[in-house]
This record gives sequence, C-alpha cells and structure tokens, in this order.
Amino acid sequence: MEKNWIKIFTSENYYRAEMVKQVLTEHDIASVVMNKRDSSHQTFGHIDVYIHQDNFSQAIEIMILNEIND
Repeated sequence: MEKNWIKIFTSENYYRAEMVKQVLTEHDIASVVMNKRDSSHQTFGHIDVYIHQDNFSQAIEIMILNEIND
C-alpha cells in the first residue's frame, strides 16, 4: 500500500467494512478494504478500511453523521 494511507475502521464482519467503504465512496473518498482474517479459520482476525490521510477529517465527519461504529 502506498504511503499516507491510514486505518479509519476495523471490524470482524466483512459486510460492515464493505458498507463503510460504500458510504465513503458515495462521498468521493477513495478507500481500500484489507482482509486480515486467517484464511483457514475465518473466526480469527479482522477487516480494516484505509483511506488517504488527506481525507481523514471529512471521513470522520461522514462516519459520525451516518452513525458508523463497531
């Protein structure tokens, strides 16, 4: 991953991370979902959503307004 990307959201549920990514995309904020779950045991690990640090303030505001938390 390129420099200047920061984690904005973490969840154990893949669909929640995808929902966050979709909300950010609707507001023209590029995001990446990174699956850090164990490939053989899907109960271990988590899913992270990353954004470029320049979009951090706007992304936090959007997440608060949409009541996104985990």
